[in-house]
Amino acid sequence: MKKVLLLFALLPLSLFAQRITPEEYIQTYKDIAIREMKTHKIPASITLAQGLLESGAGNSALAREAKNHFGIKCHKGWEGDTYYMDDDEKNECFRKYKNPEESFKDHSEFLCGRSRYAALFDLDITDYEGWAKGLKAAGYATNPKYAQLLIDRINLYELTQYDQIALGLLKESEVEPVDPEVVEEYFELAYAPEDKSVFPLADMTPDGRFIYENNKVRFVFAKEGETPESMAQAFGIKFKKFCEYNCLKHPEEVVFHSGDVVYLDKLRNRNWKAKPYTVQEGETLRDVALRFAVKPRSIQHMNGVKEGERLFKGQVLRLR
Repeated sequence: MKKVLLLFALLPLSLFAQRITPEEYIQTYKDIAIREMKTHKIPASITLAQGLLESGAGNSALAREAKNHFGIKCHKGWEGDTYYMDDDEKNECFRKYKNPEESFKDHSEFLCGRSRYAALFDLDITDYEGWAKGLKAAGYATNPKYAQLLIDRINLYELTQYDQIALGLLKESEVEPVDPEVVEEYFELAYAPEDKSVFPLADMTPDGRFIYENNKVRFVFAKEGETPESMAQAFGIKFKKFCEYNCLKHPEEVVFHSGDVVYLDKLRNRNWKAKPYTVQEGETLRDVALRFAVKPRSIQHMNGVKEGERLFKGQVLRLR
């Protein structure tokens, strides 16, 4: 018994931490976002949406362990604490903070202090769509859907209410609550591919969740906030196997978003129905592997891509 207790004592507390819901995240950090809007003229809605997205509502390893809620890397001149993890490249340097409030403040200073974001401050402070598109255009993130991901979170969680509070146009007591079920339903509709019907329906879980097939590999669409651990457990898959199926090297850092494709079987060596694929901007080997349900190593072998070599926009890949 003593050995068991000692083992649990040595495990990181983050393993036992209760997950934060998006609604809880907003309630926890809305006042900081409002204050930063008043001080730095960045819409509170944008700050909250970025925090929700970048940190997985505060549940990512980077947010939990480094208190970094905005995915800001060290960059030249950073003299604070650091945290290393794999991102676009292996073992990248991220800023580490004493508390989340420091992260929110540094996020504001980061945007204010770099010329590539200067044009954002010429926008109307209530133009959250302009801010979202401007952040993507300025290179804040490589995800081609980044702007829409921010806009959807602002609309679904009605985050512009906090802009109105900062501007003195709305009292906090007048804020309208958001129905989490409505939000979840919207995300499922918004991020499931429009041509979803082209995927054969393979099965349905007892709780009514559809299981599809892509290249004869079963998959589901993730729900907002699910993690590799929770999904592996839900579908009765050994955690190590689940991570292998979904090409996850650091699963503790992953929080799925609604509509993410999550495989329940191992990927195949070929996709005999797939035509040569042209790589889009920002896509990685993992992105292409999951799109076509083909093992990354097989794609590398078929196309002469070396280990660690990054894909580039316009690169044509064989998949069979």
